[in-house]
Amino acid sequence: MKKIDKDVYLSWYENMSFWRKFEDKLAALYIQQKVRGFLHLYNGQEAVLAGALHAMDLSKDKMITAYRNHVQPIGMGVDPRRVMAELLGKATGTSKGLGGSMHIFSKEHRFYGGHGIVGAQIPLGAGLAFADKYFDRKAVTLTYFGDGAARQGSLHEAFNMAMLWKLPVVFIVENNGYAMGTSVERTANHTDIWKLGLGYEMPCGPVDGMNPIKVAEAMYEAIERARRGDGPTFLEMKTYRYRGHSMSDAQHYRTKDEVEEYRKIDPITQVLDVIKENKYATDSEIEAIDERVKSLVEECEKFAEESPFPDTSVMYDVVYDQENYPFLPHKL
Repeated sequence: MKKIDKDVYLSWYENMSFWRKFEDKLAALYIQQKVRGFLHLYNGQEAVLAGALHAMDLSKDKMITAYRNHVQPIGMGVDPRRVMAELLGKATGTSKGLGGSMHIFSKEHRFYGGHGIVGAQIPLGAGLAFADKYFDRKAVTLTYFGDGAARQGSLHEAFNMAMLWKLPVVFIVENNGYAMGTSVERTANHTDIWKLGLGYEMPCGPVDGMNPIKVAEAMYEAIERARRGDGPTFLEMKTYRYRGHSMSDAQHYRTKDEVEEYRKIDPITQVLDVIKENKYATDSEIEAIDERVKSLVEECEKFAEESPFPDTSVMYDVVYDQENYPFLPHKL
């Protein structure tokens, strides 16, 4: 694994801060009804992405996840302006404004969604890995899902086939404690989700998902195992979300004290503490990073706001491959 040094810490701080502020801006735009539908924010879980990206080979590895999916494509290299434009339903978005919040996608950057159906991405991740093995690409697919999706039957089918065929896939459950508003304790008679891998003799284990170093170490080991051809790994990232399941979540199922306790181990604060303790950056240099983050968020907002909405004909053109498909209003 690449060394975790001063440059990595500074990069982590800037990227994680940007992801947090980017989504804070999305929350504000949602309140203004400029982002429609549902909006699921990643605040608090940034270390899971930061650590994983450090362990990946971004020239060939893939990622697929659920609907809490705005910052992952940015980490994979997608232009954040296009991500924000997609959330605002604009033609300059990653899917021409037709996918929206829950369906960010970029084949170019090997980010395969963004899936609104709970757990649907789990077998798809195994399928992506199957293709990589079939074509001997030496690539690995990271397949993310939430603790609620861990109860889907498709998980067990995917786990079984992934082990049977030794697919180059890493399954990651981001356990933030609540499936929408239902605590993990109420969904099964066990709370250690990683133990689901034991039934398939799949290497598995828990990881401190609030610490990017712990994430990077566990992810690197799992990725290298998959790349060697030794098959999948199942990791449980124990993390936490500071906002509700979505913007419409009143969060009556947890206390403010609980949220504040987890804020004491905020992944961004942890990284900043290391930077200050080791004198990796002066106060003015940290302020400069914060200013760059603020400026980029403003640039993304400006780009998205000024972009046009897609023409209604695009809705048909991107759905049907057959040009003379019947029942298309503009073809009749």
